Amino acid sequence: MLRLVSATSTQSGFRARLFLSCGWTVVSSLRLLGAGSTQQHLAEGMAVTVTVEPAGRSRWDEPVRISASGLDPGQRVTLRASLRDEKGALFRAHARYCADTRGRLDLARAPALGGSFAGLEPMGLFWALEPDKPFWRFLKRDVQTPLKIVLEVLDGHDPESERLLSRTEHERHFLGPGVRREPVRAGRVRGTLFLPPGPGPFPGIIDIFGVGGGLMEYRASLLASHGFATLALAYYRFEDLPEDLDTINLDYFEDAVCYMVQHSQVKGPGIGLLGISLGADICLCMASLLKNITATVSINGSGLSGSRPMHYKHTSIPPLGHDLRRAKATFSGLLDIVDIHNDIVGGYENPSMIPMENAEGPILFIVGEDDHNWRSEVYAQRACERLQAHGKEKPLVLSYPGTGHYIEPPYFPMCPASLHRLVKEPVIWGGEPRAHSKAQVDAWEHILAFFSKHLGDIQKTSSSKL
Repeated sequence: MLRLVSATSTQSGFRARLFLSCGWTVVSSLRLLGAGSTQQHLAEGMAVTVTVEPAGRSRWDEPVRISASGLDPGQRVTLRASLRDEKGALFRAHARYCADTRGRLDLARAPALGGSFAGLEPMGLFWALEPDKPFWRFLKRDVQTPLKIVLEVLDGHDPESERLLSRTEHERHFLGPGVRREPVRAGRVRGTLFLPPGPGPFPGIIDIFGVGGGLMEYRASLLASHGFATLALAYYRFEDLPEDLDTINLDYFEDAVCYMVQHSQVKGPGIGLLGISLGADICLCMASLLKNITATVSINGSGLSGSRPMHYKHTSIPPLGHDLRRAKATFSGLLDIVDIHNDIVGGYENPSMIPMENAEGPILFIVGEDDHNWRSEVYAQRACERLQAHGKEKPLVLSYPGTGHYIEPPYFPMCPASLHRLVKEPVIWGGEPRAHSKAQVDAWEHILAFFSKHLGDIQKTSSSKL
């Protein structure tokens, strides 16, 4: 099993504990000051400015460079970031720094001395954002509008200080320049197709999310900025689709594949699949039983028909099943459901396992070793055993220590706990913020490279013209 995580990631949990043991606490309630103009100097007698590059706006999955100037040499300051999501929930983070001998501060060179994170973390103010509202997951549903991040420089190391030295706002976009968004209502298929700029045709991907249902577009919109025609596919709890998901019938997903391979802007002969959690298992089942699937990425999938049977024509995969009585309460009162699923009796030959050996194209497994939805690392190993037992090459497995269930695109704040739609109570998802964030960046790079390799050449786009 391949593990691609830096040494700082594997030690981050220890470091976080060390900071707490030294009396450094993360302040979770930072008061958001009133609105003001970009790079406004608010303290008398100082010309402090805070700068974000690229200026004004950027795409969510690209890094930015944050710096401040006009400070006194060695001056102690606090940088804090805040944003409100589409439902008005406030997310905040802060970190303490010291200016250099010239009165400058560059987050690409200066380590944070404490706060929401510590150490050299140029994007820490983004990935360390935490919600004021308990168990609130960071999501972006309307990709046509940006999210606005407010960055502030405060004098001293008190995150509640009212001595505001500088303030700026930066927009984070999900639609890159020239990306086209087309709602899809083709027969039974419901979703949104994102097309990259240019004449096409483009390599195609179907993007599928998990048990929450509805239509999630943010990952598909970002993939389109990298040259992929991507269909964000809904399969329940959206418009006229079923409200509940008792069984998974692959006929619907076959219709989505046909829609993509027949589209004039999609390069054939096959397409790629990307899924997370239940969506990953649906993708694995599609790759195993349907035609025209060239490459598949599973993010924290199980490789099993978990709680619902999967059907396609004369093939039926029975559910493995679970027992909620095996859920455990954590010290914080949240539920840990990692062990509620039944044992895989018979190992890789269990009848609930998806017959991945029938897949025509390669499979990339992305695994969070601290996934508390289910034991993704164990399930990936079972999948490898099954594929090799059937004469297939061992698939690529990216296994990330300190990483939980929701592996998102780069710089998404980690979701440690939220309401589980089926359990109907808050559950923990696992992960340590710093390691989880680094895993998201690394996994995204591997996803893009994997699809580029197996789906053909892509037309690169630029985010500099946002």
